[in-house]
Amino acid sequence: MKHVVQISLSSLLLMIAVGCGPKWTETESNGIKIVTNEGGKTLGYSTSSGITILTVDRFGFKDLNKNNQLDPYEDWRLPAVDRAKDLASKMSVEQIAGLMLYSRHQSIPAQNRGFFAATYNGKSFSESGAAASDLSDQQKEFLTKDDLRHVLITSVESPEVAAQWNNNMQALVEGIGLGIPSNTSSDPRHGTVANTEYNEGAGGRISMWPSSMGMAATFDPGLIETFGKIAAKEYRALGIATALSPQVDIATEPRWLRVDGTFGENPQLSADMGRAYIDGFQTSSGDKEISDGWGYESVNAMVKHWPGGGSGEAGRDAHYAIGKYAVYPGNNFDMHMIPFTEGAFKLNGKTKMASAVMPYYTISYNQDTKNNENVGNAYNKYIIQDLLRDKYQYEGVVCTDWGVTGDETVLDMFIGGKPWGVEKLTVAERHYKLLMAGVDQFGGNNEKGPVLEAYNMGVKEHGEEFMRARMEQSGVRLLMNIFRTGLFENPYLNPEESKTIVGKPEYMKAGYEAQLKSIVLLKNKANALPLTKNKTVYIPKKFTPAGRNFLGMETPETLEYPVNIEVVKKYFNVTDKPEEADLALVFVNSPYSGIGYNQADVKKGGTGYVPVSLQYGEYTAKEARETSLAGGDPLESFTNRTYKNKKSTATNTTDLGMINDTYKKMKGKPVIVSIKMSHPMVFSEFEKNADAILVHFSVQDQALLDMITGAAEPSALLPIQMPASMQVVEKQAEDVPHDMECHTDDQGNKYDFAFGLNWKGVINDERTAKYKK
Repeated sequence: MKHVVQISLSSLLLMIAVGCGPKWTETESNGIKIVTNEGGKTLGYSTSSGITILTVDRFGFKDLNKNNQLDPYEDWRLPAVDRAKDLASKMSVEQIAGLMLYSRHQSIPAQNRGFFAATYNGKSFSESGAAASDLSDQQKEFLTKDDLRHVLITSVESPEVAAQWNNNMQALVEGIGLGIPSNTSSDPRHGTVANTEYNEGAGGRISMWPSSMGMAATFDPGLIETFGKIAAKEYRALGIATALSPQVDIATEPRWLRVDGTFGENPQLSADMGRAYIDGFQTSSGDKEISDGWGYESVNAMVKHWPGGGSGEAGRDAHYAIGKYAVYPGNNFDMHMIPFTEGAFKLNGKTKMASAVMPYYTISYNQDTKNNENVGNAYNKYIIQDLLRDKYQYEGVVCTDWGVTGDETVLDMFIGGKPWGVEKLTVAERHYKLLMAGVDQFGGNNEKGPVLEAYNMGVKEHGEEFMRARMEQSGVRLLMNIFRTGLFENPYLNPEESKTIVGKPEYMKAGYEAQLKSIVLLKNKANALPLTKNKTVYIPKKFTPAGRNFLGMETPETLEYPVNIEVVKKYFNVTDKPEEADLALVFVNSPYSGIGYNQADVKKGGTGYVPVSLQYGEYTAKEARETSLAGGDPLESFTNRTYKNKKSTATNTTDLGMINDTYKKMKGKPVIVSIKMSHPMVFSEFEKNADAILVHFSVQDQALLDMITGAAEPSALLPIQMPASMQVVEKQAEDVPHDMECHTDDQGNKYDFAFGLNWKGVINDERTAKYKK
């Protein structure tokens, strides 16, 4: 620890005159002071935080704990690990407990009601008169009372509002305690808004890219690394220093609701894409690098979901109690870790490995060979400590998925606790079990009380010295991700700069080009594509019945064009009379039949379990298992979750009618079908009635129209198999990739992994040679 030398003003002026004065200068703008160290780091601090600058060895340093001394953690010349260890040793148990929290979802500004609601001076945002960038009452409370320093944000009003909100938050936490800045995170936020128009040279709200499955369809790790670099710059301009991504689960179970967030079913492709994604996000270079590839343009990547969550029984998802079990009928548990062990933990870049890992909600059923525990992955000491920590030598942060410590309230709703396998423990006991399993952080928890209770449990069992060391161990890991990204030096943003960075024209262009490269051409009978512009086209309107989305929120019935018709009119003449059209364009979504559970079945005396179907029409599960591989929940009186001989129909079965009815109306004229795909599907219901089929994983309408009219040539490949039938789906093993008989179309092409067409025919290139089974 270095003491600051106190000198008089006259002495200071003399020192400057002879060239031995301070090497730093200071400017101020909008309440933020910027300290420029000649040959050193640039610092930023708020005029409202009470922070002063210490001069040591002529350099400026922030006196974050206001003790008028330069502590090692305040010294930007030291390695991040030394600073993190020093700070963790200075933190109280209460402060470390707060550091271990990861907030519930925060929208900026907060919504007036619903899941993301909050108040401003006791009133809803619309009634409060607050600025969109103000902190909510709840945010102020968890930042001050609970010492929380990791915040998950969702929607933001604009980049400049996000930047100012960041500055307000950082000014608050900088002025209290040890001056630890907040590490803000985000789930993926670069998806497309389908009906928006792309204009070259124009900017946007944020660059728009295809989904992870769309990225995988390019089979191009270089492209996804470019995405990571661009996204990281935009994230940092929004104040975001941690990405809750990538999702590298291998999608071996085609019915899983989260297939579209993965890189497909192939473990090597997933490893390569995940590695490139993380390298792009985490790596800073040039004057933006601080050390070891980390720096001011780095974003921590929290790779998910360890040890793989893609094998939920019958495709049911573990956000719900009905989908808590991941099963391994193919004895293929180890393969699911390949994207982590060969990808996320073996980066090409200098940061070496993903800085954080999130385990999935699932119980990896009967895979704990040491303790024989069937509990959620984050609770399982064998999965976290023995495998992740010890076998694979992972030393980064392990953060639970959101809500795992909360109480279960219902079987089939998204919102609620997900304490799978430990339902009978108290909330504090769950925190303690997580700590002892090797977890560092609790996702979706705003209150430190249960963490402190867990600490006290540990003191009783292991002693205070042991538990203090255990808390500091997690503290160091968490602080490393804040130090390495430069937040201790300057967490502040210039809102006007943020506005120019996020969605800048060159980023929008890169995203649009990626969208074009992600569109898969599956069928092109008689070279139906590409089309010449200005033809007359018929586009049927899409009927969507009322239903519920993934969050369980009700969605209204709609009847509308499935594309931006004004954009279509820039390419074609549009008619609502099939007899006047040269061809038809039909835009549909892949079938969605729900989450595999139906309250109507319960009311009829059933168990509630029904098939997750990948076809549009009614499906009867005659080939399903008589007895489920796993089962059991405190809210159920049975363990057999079979749905054999039960029926299911896609909620969007009218999409099938759109295709087949249009085929009849067109009387032999071409029918072009575009499918927005969320997961594999059964094509046999309609494929023969389509002259051309395009598949995409969330792109702008304009990208589809550019592809259809030949402005770009298709180059993407299927990152996952398309089953020949639902009977095939029932017979495949949830944990095994590439094990389905695939659909073969009337042109003789099999819709297998790595299949795709260009204008000349079937694509066979270095990508198919490398990855195709």
